[in-house]
Amino acid sequence: MSDNNSELTAVEELLAILDLEPLERNLYRGRSPATGWQRVFGGQVIGQALVAAQRTVENEGDDARPVHSLHGYFLRPGDPSVPIIYEVDRIRDGGSFTTRRVIGIQHGKAIFSTSVSFHKREEGLDYQMPMPDMPHPDTLASEAELKEKFMDHAPDGVKNYWKRKRAIEVRWTSLDHYLSRDPQPPHQHVWVRATGPIPKDQAVQAAVLAYASDMTLLDTALFPHGRTVYDPDLQTASLDHSLWFHRPIDMNEWLLFTQDTPNSNGGRGLSRGSLYSIDGTLVASTAQEGLMRPRDPSHRAQSGMPKKQA
Repeated sequence: MSDNNSELTAVEELLAILDLEPLERNLYRGRSPATGWQRVFGGQVIGQALVAAQRTVENEGDDARPVHSLHGYFLRPGDPSVPIIYEVDRIRDGGSFTTRRVIGIQHGKAIFSTSVSFHKREEGLDYQMPMPDMPHPDTLASEAELKEKFMDHAPDGVKNYWKRKRAIEVRWTSLDHYLSRDPQPPHQHVWVRATGPIPKDQAVQAAVLAYASDMTLLDTALFPHGRTVYDPDLQTASLDHSLWFHRPIDMNEWLLFTQDTPNSNGGRGLSRGSLYSIDGTLVASTAQEGLMRPRDPSHRAQSGMPKKQA
């Protein structure tokens, strides 16, 4: 892998920022890509914090304990110009479960806090909710096709989003929410996958899925209001994020990210999501509440991660 980050593919850059630098026992340093964004993408912080926790847990052999859940809070916007220090607290090493708490720190203050739980593999009752019937991703417009069709007429925020090289491709089953300000049904279905090869190591796969799981969720909470995260008169940010890992992951293949929003009020909106492999296997579930309020130019930045989707 080249030392010149400009020569890396988007996926190589993502894998590089997820490969944290060990500083001391339970202490790691992560960097942010040079994207020009004013704030760190929330999915990056989730993925890096998960990697920090994974580095302190057995990942091979008969006692391997893959991650099964994480629950985190965005406390302050992240500064992409300086590294993030991740401090891991080894809360518990039990007979079958392991618990870690991770704090992401910048400028001497916590910007993210998460609890991560790991579970030794075991057999048990098996059920999953069936995957909804959606168009196959190969029948949907690719990002290159969408750029060619819509880029010239897109708002500046959307243009900036499309111009970046990105590690995760998204294919929308519907673009109505971008083309209309009319209220939309409270659900969204998108296909996601990595734009380049991801190692088969399930710890790496889980970190990449954690990164991708922050994409499009908050937008879904705006559907009933006919708004998007690109609206300049809205202040939007992730406030918290939960993720459950159910079955083996392959981010090299398409995953259907099906989402709904059961509630919005008080300046917050809740979104829930399920991620299915293309054969219909439920691999993960997620939930997130986000800030969504009319923007007040005189108001100082609030806690949370702005929605700069990668």
